[in-house]
Amino acid sequence: MQNDQSWPPELDALAAAPVNHKLLFENDSVRVLDTSIVAGQTTPLHTHRWAAALYFLSWSDFVRRDEHGQTLVDSRKITPIMPGCALWTPPLAAHTLENVGTGELRVIAVEMKQRRG
Repeated sequence: MQNDQSWPPELDALAAAPVNHKLLFENDSVRVLDTSIVAGQTTPLHTHRWAAALYFLSWSDFVRRDEHGQTLVDSRKITPIMPGCALWTPPLAAHTLENVGTGELRVIAVEMKQRRG
């Protein structure tokens, strides 16, 4: 796990990419975000400090790049996630996400803020 210095507050998704991330709920245990990236849009560099369950409302192909512009994930090379499906993701270090598809990519993220043990 990365230390707290790996998660600068200015790169938090809500601070760095507020056009794409809307806060739906937050308490000491979880934070729920509504994430939307329209076709052709690239998010600013941002992080997701906590592991999360992701629920897909709509799908569009995307490319996730690290802070140096290196491709981390190109969804055109994986099986698309169908709307209504969910998956687990670990914390995500600084990255951008470019919607290279034709529709909106929309995801509800339930970030788990509490650490185990």
